[in-house]
Amino acid sequence: MNGNGTGEGTGALEGAVVAVAGAAGPAGRATLLRLAEAGATVVGCDAHPERLAEAVDAARYAHGGATVTGETVDLLDLDATRDWAKRTEAEFGRVDGLVHLVGGWRGSPTFQETALSDWDALEKLLIRTVQSTSLAFQEALERSDRGRFLLISAVGASKPTAGNAAYSAAKAAAEAWTLALGDAFRKAGGEAGPRTASAILVVKALVNDAMRAERPNAKFAGFTDVAELAEAIAGVWDRPAPEVNGRRLWLTPQP
Repeated sequence: MNGNGTGEGTGALEGAVVAVAGAAGPAGRATLLRLAEAGATVVGCDAHPERLAEAVDAARYAHGGATVTGETVDLLDLDATRDWAKRTEAEFGRVDGLVHLVGGWRGSPTFQETALSDWDALEKLLIRTVQSTSLAFQEALERSDRGRFLLISAVGASKPTAGNAAYSAAKAAAEAWTLALGDAFRKAGGEAGPRTASAILVVKALVNDAMRAERPNAKFAGFTDVAELAEAIAGVWDRPAPEVNGRRLWLTPQP
């Protein structure tokens, strides 16, 4: 999506510094690879240090010379997250993006069977981590000439189902928080419009090669491959901030 077909060191991400929260999962791995391919310095964090190290090494190996780092950060701790943002800007001189990939899912067969303990867990994973990263990185992103805060969300936030009440409500709250950040960017931009954007990429669900191998007969209809998601993430930098700020960018049909 960066215009040259290869993404090798060209386009809006060349020389950018992008932080990726939740970098160790399949979507995180794909995103580290794609951002490094586009010429960005990529700073990943995750709660699983061994898997994070593997993801960082894979991105470095795939793109020789790329700067890809990783560290364990407690994103439930605002002070720790602020420290991560400050360290990143101090070390690399700028921060041009925060991609929020921290995920988690819990559901139930029926609405009546919803366990409120599911909400307690999802509130931390899906909402608190968005709050911490947005508050920690806002000022650095506003100093950038191409700052982007990207949340990955799901159709369920707009069209919740009975068994996904806790998950859908948490995603909806995370979306609202992200849109509020977008309004802050809009106000900061004044009459000229926002220089920095906060946007939401919406999928039905994600799929990767390991999932296909485990369930070779499954169709995964409407699912977004993690590589396709990573391509869409990189592509947000190709679009002007006013065009994407405060918007839901649908990677699946809008309900």
